[in-house]
Amino acid sequence: MNDPAGQPEPADPTHPAEHVFAWLDDEAERRSQAGLVRRLRPRSATAEEIDLAGNDYLGLARDKRVTSAAAAAALRWGAGATGSRLVTGSTELHAELEHELARFCGAEAALVFSSGFTANLGAITTLSGRESAIVTDNYIHASLIEGCRLSRADVAAVAHSDPDAVAHALRTRRQSRALVVTDSVFSVDGDKAPLPELSAVCREHGAGMIVDDAHGIGVLGEGGRGAAHEAGLTAEPDVVTTITLSKALGAQGGAVLGPRRVIRHLVDTARSFIFDTGLAPSSAGAALAALGILRDEPQRATRVLDVAAELVTRLRAAGLSTSDPDAAVVSVHAPSPEQAVAWATRCAEKGVRVGCFRPPSVPDGVSRLRLTARADLTSADVDACVDAITMTAPQDAAS
Repeated sequence: MNDPAGQPEPADPTHPAEHVFAWLDDEAERRSQAGLVRRLRPRSATAEEIDLAGNDYLGLARDKRVTSAAAAAALRWGAGATGSRLVTGSTELHAELEHELARFCGAEAALVFSSGFTANLGAITTLSGRESAIVTDNYIHASLIEGCRLSRADVAAVAHSDPDAVAHALRTRRQSRALVVTDSVFSVDGDKAPLPELSAVCREHGAGMIVDDAHGIGVLGEGGRGAAHEAGLTAEPDVVTTITLSKALGAQGGAVLGPRRVIRHLVDTARSFIFDTGLAPSSAGAALAALGILRDEPQRATRVLDVAAELVTRLRAAGLSTSDPDAAVVSVHAPSPEQAVAWATRCAEKGVRVGCFRPPSVPDGVSRLRLTARADLTSADVDACVDAITMTAPQDAAS
C-alpha cells in the first residue's frame, strides 16, 4: 500500500525484521543441549591424517590416472556441462560413461545424473506416483526417503532386512502397482540387504525393486560390479539399480541402471534429470577412468573387504562393539552423542580421521564412529588406525 503522496508505508514496527528467524536460535540451543551440533571442517589438500571417514573405497580419488582424466576432460569440454542433459549438457563423454557403466554392471542401459541423490529422486518419483504403493526398509538412505516423500505414493516403511515384513506390506496393499526400495549396503552399519529374498518376494507379489547400490559398487560382486550384480539382479526386467560415482569410483555424480524402457522413461519424465544441469565433464571423465582401473585391477575390491575384516577383528579383540564387515563400512558403537564426538576428535588428534554418526542421522538412535575401509591402506596404516581408535575409546565403549 502507498500513501496519497505515492510513498510506501513504513514497515509495521510491531514485527521487526530481525525477529522473523529468531526461532532458529531456540532450535540451535536445543541441538546444542542434545549434542547434535554439526560443524564444517575444511581439510587441506595436504592433510596427513589417515582417512577412515570418506568414501574413497578404492583409493582412486587422487589416483593420477583419474585426476589426469578429469583435467583432460575439463580442457576439452569445459569446466561445466553448460546446460541440462536435454539441452547442451550431454557430451560424447557422458554417452561413453553410460555405455561403460551398463556394460560393466550387466544392465541393459544407464543414465548419468549430477549426483547419487538426484538419481534416487529421479528413479523413485518416475516409477511410482499416487496410484502406487512403495515398501521401504526402515533404514534406507535419506535420498531414498526424500524420493518416497516426493513420489506421492502410499509409503510403508517396514522392519530392517525383513523380507516377511515386505511380503506382508505388499500382500495388504490397496494399489495395483508397487515398488520395493532398499539400499544394497546400508550406509550406517554397512550391513547387506537380503537382495535375493527381496527379489523373490517382489516376483511373488508383482512389484518392482529399486536397489541403491552406492556402497556396493566397486566393493562387492565379481570384480567390484556391485551387490546387485552379486545377487544376479542387474539384468532382471523388474529391477532398477542406482549408484553413485563419488564413492568407490572417486569422482562425482550418480547413475540409474536398468531396462531400456526404464531409462527412456526417466529421460522423458525425471524432473531431477530434465531440469538439472548435467554432470560436469571433468567428473564424467574421472569416473570413466576409475571404471577402467577397476576393470583392470579387480583386486582392489578384494583388498577393501580384507581391510574391513581386519579392522573388525582387531577392534573386537580390544573389546569394542562393531558391526559385521559385509562391505567397506564398519561402525563402532559409542556410549552417547557427546562421547562419539569427543572420541572422533581424539582420533583426529592421533592422526586418524573417522566419521561420527549421531541421531537423527542414525535410524536406530545409537551413536557411533563410522569407519570406511580403503584398498590403498597399508598394514602400517591399519595398525595406526586400530591404535588410535582403541587408545582414545571412552571407558564405557567396550562391549
